[in-house]
Amino acid sequence: MSLSQRLEKTYTGAVHDVLNKMGHGNCVLPPEIGPLDPDCRLAGPVYTVSGRRYESLDDHETLLQWTGMLSKIPANSVAICQPNDNTLAHMGELSAETLKLRGVRGYIVDGGCRDTEFIEQIGFPVFSRYITPKDIVGSWLPDAFEEPIQIGDVTIQNADYVVADRDGVVIIPGNISEEVTVAAEKVLRTESLVRKAILQGEDPQQAYLKYGKF
Repeated sequence: MSLSQRLEKTYTGAVHDVLNKMGHGNCVLPPEIGPLDPDCRLAGPVYTVSGRRYESLDDHETLLQWTGMLSKIPANSVAICQPNDNTLAHMGELSAETLKLRGVRGYIVDGGCRDTEFIEQIGFPVFSRYITPKDIVGSWLPDAFEEPIQIGDVTIQNADYVVADRDGVVIIPGNISEEVTVAAEKVLRTESLVRKAILQGEDPQQAYLKYGKF
């Protein structure tokens, strides 16, 4: 099982707690960034993208560079985009279809999304800050790939790992991704023991003292 698949079986709360204990507590993206589908769970290596608004762009040039961006995002990655814009949709149905068919695991953007009903129907994981019908054509271009980006107060490096679910988005430094995954898996096993003890009627404080987790 790949690291991405293992991480998808964990959840953001467990991963955050592990990172916090390791001294990496500044790992959670702003709470406004959430999934189109609350049941979505996403994990994988990060591919960073950034861009910005321009005035009076040529429509053809906009779409040429946008489709070029879609071509760059590698299979089995999670694209995370800092658009430096809070007015446009930086993901839509055809783009989501394209990324899904190319084997991209999901897309997270500190910006907008549109065509949300269609994207939910195809089952492609998208996390965005807001929803709007306003397209990027003539107004926005990607300007950097695989470079560090900042979302909220979290710096994200290309090839970091990300875990995202309905509770939020957590960034894992790439150099400790295996260690964090192993620790998060251990947390889940311990929580299962605590849950079993509680369901069998054990006092919650005693369960905590026994397993060191609650």
